[in-house]
Amino acid sequence: MDVWHAVKQARLTLFCLCSLLILTFVYSLSTGILPVSFGAIGRTLIGQGTEAERLILIDLRLPRMLLALLIGAGLAVSGTLLQGMSRNALADPGILGINAGAGLFVVLTLFFFRSATHQLPILPFVAFFGATLVAWTIYRLAGKAVQPGRLLLVGVGINALCGALLIIFQLKMDPRDFQQATVWLTGSIWQADWSSVLTLAPWIVSLVPLAFLHSRSLNLLQLSGSLPQTLGLRVEPTRKRILLIAAALAGSCVAAGGGISFIGLLAPHIARRLVGPNHYSLIPVAALLGSLLVLLADLIGKNLLAPADIPVGIVIAILGAPYFIVLLFRK
Repeated sequence: MDVWHAVKQARLTLFCLCSLLILTFVYSLSTGILPVSFGAIGRTLIGQGTEAERLILIDLRLPRMLLALLIGAGLAVSGTLLQGMSRNALADPGILGINAGAGLFVVLTLFFFRSATHQLPILPFVAFFGATLVAWTIYRLAGKAVQPGRLLLVGVGINALCGALLIIFQLKMDPRDFQQATVWLTGSIWQADWSSVLTLAPWIVSLVPLAFLHSRSLNLLQLSGSLPQTLGLRVEPTRKRILLIAAALAGSCVAAGGGISFIGLLAPHIARRLVGPNHYSLIPVAALLGSLLVLLADLIGKNLLAPADIPVGIVIAILGAPYFIVLLFRK
């Protein structure tokens, strides 16, 4: 009976989140420096809008919002995997330094190979390499037992190191490149275009279902002692695979949207309160929540101080930092 109740609750939660996401998406399409009516949105989406409406909606707002959905889902699932793998409620690709590692390698690429700025498909692979290298380093330094406290301390240290290296290379950049890199690293998606969406989409579309396939393994990893091995789980290879998927998700999102932190922390926590710890429900709910959070942050950022545009990463940091501090004191 409890299982059936949990399934019904998960389905209801997914339906409500999908509905809220659609409503927020449509409302965000209509808002901005140049408001667009809902009727104009409908006409434009079926190909009957004016040239100005097509420019505003199809060329400017739609790719930006789709990128927000993809980044939110990717970072949320990455955080869910890290928390499940390590049994650490504070694990997040931004806090542990995985985002910073991905950002560092992207900045290094832009510093040494400026032509790479026009080769968007390269950047996710570069960011993936940086994220994977940092994740592997954290995993090795934290030890095979992956103790929650040690993992967090190692991650914070690696995050500080990557942040310092980022500043060093930024200071050596041309002033114009320095400004662009600074805005990008704060987590800005205002320059999103269709090429960015098409570059990130294959990563998210392939990796999120792959993460979902590890739901049973993640559930078993929550058991204490040697119970996971007793139930047939190969713990260390499984952890390494999950860590690789989490790093790939975080790295590709950083390459597309810069250093957006706290989504991987907030979304899994809220999802866990809504549907419980079962990863079969937790992963899809966290993905939808992550998309919703980034979309809402973008909505706030583009309207709060219009015509100025607040980067998404700053809005989320303002919301996420207090939540992180509360969790830290609780733990």
